[in-house]
Amino acid sequence: MTAPQRILVFQTAFLGDVVLTLPMVQRLKRHFPASEIDVVTTPAAAPLLRHPDVRSVIVYDKRRTQKGLRGILSMARTLRAMRYDIAVVPHRSLRTAAVVTLSGIPRRITFSTSAGRSLFTDIVPYVPTLHESDRNLSLLAPLGVPEEGKELPRLFPDETDIGTVDAAFGELGIVAGQRCIALAPGSVWNTKRWPAERFARLARMFAADGHAVLIVGGKEDAELGRTLVAEAGDGTVHDLTGRFGLLGSAELIRRCAVLVTNDSAPLHLGVAMRTPVAAIFGATVPAFGFGPYGERDIVVETNGLTCRPCAIHGGRRCPIGTFECMNAIEAARVYRAVKEQLGTA
Repeated sequence: MTAPQRILVFQTAFLGDVVLTLPMVQRLKRHFPASEIDVVTTPAAAPLLRHPDVRSVIVYDKRRTQKGLRGILSMARTLRAMRYDIAVVPHRSLRTAAVVTLSGIPRRITFSTSAGRSLFTDIVPYVPTLHESDRNLSLLAPLGVPEEGKELPRLFPDETDIGTVDAAFGELGIVAGQRCIALAPGSVWNTKRWPAERFARLARMFAADGHAVLIVGGKEDAELGRTLVAEAGDGTVHDLTGRFGLLGSAELIRRCAVLVTNDSAPLHLGVAMRTPVAAIFGATVPAFGFGPYGERDIVVETNGLTCRPCAIHGGRRCPIGTFECMNAIEAARVYRAVKEQLGTA
């Protein structure tokens, strides 16, 4: 096919979803190097798209300043003025379908599970058994983009991000060559959270081995970070929650020997920065397509439970009140798994 001049990618879901859209963007740019690729995303996710394959990021604040019908029409006008040739849309909401259609983009590609699939010109089967990265890559088939196997996302912290992490490491007395372990205990969904006391116990185990243990997360995880440091009771366990933006956090994770995380956004930052990830899954399962995807990544979970998975995103509380999926995972088990992962068992 003739190479398109302008391509729009539309993804306004969670942070992890945006990271998992990057492999598709990267392959699009590789196949159509002369094309200009823009991405519509949320204010929170916009920093993740500071990427050499993205010309510009269009922020869609669908929850606040651009919500409702007025927001849909405003965003559609903005996009219409850009005269895109193609829209590739992994996001599957009816609102997204309406915006893209009203934008007048002549060719619009989405999944068969999209709520507004009848408004698109090309429909690609949504395959539940694929990893989300591969599902997104399948959207490129109508454009004649060949399959090239696995593609991991890439993130690009800048000098400011690197400098903020340098400064934090200097404050903490972390020296070059010292092995750091990152722990990401947060999640929007309670049933995705491995208990804080288990993370604290794990932190003590790593600290006893002489590692610097770094608690990472956003401002919303600050209380959890303080709790972990207090429970760990060790001077080599450091709370860095809320200290960095997304790409600063990615740079911090890059410098660590391993990232131990719940099924949440840091998991995908770790994969993008090629840091080995040890992901703890509870209410959800990797089979949904959002597990770690790197060569050295591992998953720790409780298999054999008839109640699991209980929800596609997790929830506020365990539906049956046992929380066995997480409570059955002891800190010693995760510690052993990570030691094996790093070849230090």
